[in-house]
Amino acid sequence: MDLNLRNKVVLITGGAKGIGAQIGRAVAEEGATAVIVDKDGKSGQELECELLRRGNQAKHIALELADAQLSREAVARTLEAFGKIDALVNNAGVNDKIGLEHGSPEDYSASLRRNLLHYYEMAHFALPALKNSRGCILNIASKAALTGQGGTSGYASAKGAILALTREWAVELLPYGIRVNAVVPAEVNTPLYQQWLSTFQNPQQKFQDIVSKIPLGKRMTTPAEIAAIAAFLISDRASHITGQHVFVDGGYVHLDRALT
Repeated sequence: MDLNLRNKVVLITGGAKGIGAQIGRAVAEEGATAVIVDKDGKSGQELECELLRRGNQAKHIALELADAQLSREAVARTLEAFGKIDALVNNAGVNDKIGLEHGSPEDYSASLRRNLLHYYEMAHFALPALKNSRGCILNIASKAALTGQGGTSGYASAKGAILALTREWAVELLPYGIRVNAVVPAEVNTPLYQQWLSTFQNPQQKFQDIVSKIPLGKRMTTPAEIAAIAAFLISDRASHITGQHVFVDGGYVHLDRALT
């Protein structure tokens, strides 16, 4: 299926590794320009080179979205290079385990900065360009927003807010024809996920415990599976889909755990 992404400019935060990188690859394969915003300069440059070698259009912008002005800069540099933005994919974030017991109010605020505030800032600064292109926004959320996880108040509340903002922005941006949707992964084996697993006393046992509870196939979702639905949702093929929370999780959130 041709997703009609050819010559579109797709701006992806946290795009150098994991889910973000796979989204970059997926949209580039469809002929879009992947603009990768990520603080990891080495991985971002490697991905840019990989895509360029394949004949795709790509650009890495080495920025950590630590304050609003850096989000403004990411948007400005994209427009300077390509003149437009057709889709914004808000993806950057980290499950930083800032909880009630392990963390402080200051830690919690910092977690919201890492996981939530730049979603708003990127959308705010990209909005004029998205109005011009009648583009779309895709937010990457997490099952933690719905299921809870324990010990990760900052991340879980940020992801819950992202789901709320998806619906709010879908309403606000209806007059401009801008669609806004969210993808909700559960357990996806990414470098950041492996980093999170490493914080447990027995990471391999923790991994086995987790996959045993995933109803479909008793396996984790792959980043490529998240990227496939992401590419579809920002494409013209999804032209009448907005305000949706799309779960790609092997049934993890909604199917009866007795199945395990």
